[in-house]
Amino acid sequence: MKLYLSSYKLGDKTEFLKSHIEEYGNKIAYIANALDFTNPNIERRNETISSDIKNLSEVGFDVEVLDLKDYFSDFSNGASKGATKLKSKLAAISAIWVSGGNTFILRQAMKLSGLDEIIINDLSTRTDFLYAGYSAGICVLSPDLIHLQTVDNPDERPYKENTEIIWEGLNIIDFAILPHYDSDHPESAEIDKEIKFCIENKILFLALRDGEVIIKDEEES
Repeated sequence: MKLYLSSYKLGDKTEFLKSHIEEYGNKIAYIANALDFTNPNIERRNETISSDIKNLSEVGFDVEVLDLKDYFSDFSNGASKGATKLKSKLAAISAIWVSGGNTFILRQAMKLSGLDEIIINDLSTRTDFLYAGYSAGICVLSPDLIHLQTVDNPDERPYKENTEIIWEGLNIIDFAILPHYDSDHPESAEIDKEIKFCIENKILFLALRDGEVIIKDEEES
């Protein structure tokens, strides 16, 4: 699985996205569940989604919004067979884009829909598949989320199906990502506190400034 991990929005390596489109096609699923706050600012949420879709379209993607809530009932009680519909949908495309927001909310949505297991067990082995996103969308890939409780509220639980905080990340990467470092972003000051937490607790991390992107391409590693 290829990774395109941006601190904020598209970042500065969009040529990689264009090369992926040329090789594997332009279908992409856009996931914005990190914005499912308990008391959301609907106007701001819609603006973020519209902006993200516009940016992806301008790069050349054919964007389809994928709401993980539509798959919660299919994955009730953690039954792996419930993820069949979502798995089939993702099998037909070669990329997802996961937006920013609250990492703990996104992690809940991934678990309740079965997307976490699909990413770990299926998509991670596909050399043609691209996992891309920014902010919360990339933070969720870390081994755990304990360092994020300064900038993201772990007590945000907008889904009635979930009653616990999920501290475990997907463990797709072996370090914590701290986006918006030293950037013109409202969360930048909070990121400094998270860096201090990681240092004090000996958590391996990488801080990204807005505009910066990490790319992991298995074919080149």
